[in-house]
Amino acid sequence: MKRFLDITLSLIGIIVLLPVFLIVAVFYSFGKNKGPVFFKQQRVGLRGDIFYIYKFRSMIVDAEAVLKSDKKLYEKYVKNSYKLHPEEDPRITKMGNFLRKTSLDELPQLFNVFKGEMSLVGPRPVVKEELKEYEPHVNEFLSVKPGVTGYWQICGRSDVNYPERAHLELHYINNKSLVFDTEIIFKTLLLVITRKGAY
Repeated sequence: MKRFLDITLSLIGIIVLLPVFLIVAVFYSFGKNKGPVFFKQQRVGLRGDIFYIYKFRSMIVDAEAVLKSDKKLYEKYVKNSYKLHPEEDPRITKMGNFLRKTSLDELPQLFNVFKGEMSLVGPRPVVKEELKEYEPHVNEFLSVKPGVTGYWQICGRSDVNYPERAHLELHYINNKSLVFDTEIIFKTLLLVITRKGAY
């Protein structure tokens, strides 16, 4: 049933939001934003399978190389649960900042859902380096598909760091149900409107 809902709702979302995809693509055709529309990055999925997650590009080209070239900033990035505040992050463009605050950058993940790599609701997919944050529950964490949104999202998102984030993700896994998923989707929509915890 969950897979059926993932396929149906992601397909509807892709069709309905097609104008948004086209508008965003236009902004990436000129000026400082010019370049690839989409950003892809390897993430760890169900049973440890590696897949590419898709987002609207919110950063400069070669963003990861730029971050890693600054050792102090990269160390801060890792210690801060693999994120930086936009004001100190040299990778984020003005357009990207807007996309992040409105959560529009996440929309391409509907394609990940449709392909079966992700679910609409689940723990957020992580990069390999982050798996250590879930020890000794890594196998449990990888026992479900990662989601576009999840319990961590509605409990504070970027305002919640590890190890609390891991506890929230594992709480979802231990209590997952269609009713819980529906509650998370509803609360996610409210957070998108208020932009709480998004950066």
